[in-house]
This record gives sequence, C-alpha cells and structure tokens, in this order.
Amino acid sequence: MRGRVYGADHDDPHPGPGAGHAYRELVDGPLHGLLLDVTGWDGERLGRGVVLATEIGAFGPGGRAVYQPRPGDAHRWDWCGDMP
Repeated sequence: MRGRVYGADHDDPHPGPGAGHAYRELVDGPLHGLLLDVTGWDGERLGRGVVLATEIGAFGPGGRAVYQPRPGDAHRWDWCGDMP
C-alpha cells in the first residue's frame, strides 16, 4: 500500500504506511488519497466511520471532514461532507 498517512507531518521523510498497520483509504473531499491508520480498531468502531480534523475543508482551520466506510468495499471510506 502506498500513500501518505493522515496525521503525518508534511516534512516527514517517511509519511507512508508502516509495516504491521491496518489502513483505510480516504476517498474524495479534503483528505482524498490519504490513508487512515485503523490499527487496533474493532469492528464496531470501523463501522462508524470518522470525523477528522482538517484545515483544508469548507470550514478552514478548525474544520472537520466526515468519512464513512464504502458499502461493499470497507477498505475505502467515502467523504460525506465537512463540519465546523
């Protein structure tokens, strides 16, 4: 799996996925293409999706982006919108 992990610093020399970790790909929205580290999450938590902080969404700094598991492809999580 390739890509940059959500939360990795922009100047991190190794922002990609680490061995032994589980990831979900974020699709569309402000965090499109990033990987979310879900290592250790149980099935219930994985089924809920996430609200992630982002400065590049519709609400700027302090805003959040909502991602939900894609039906039929739980390894991709689709953007559902932004929140303040």
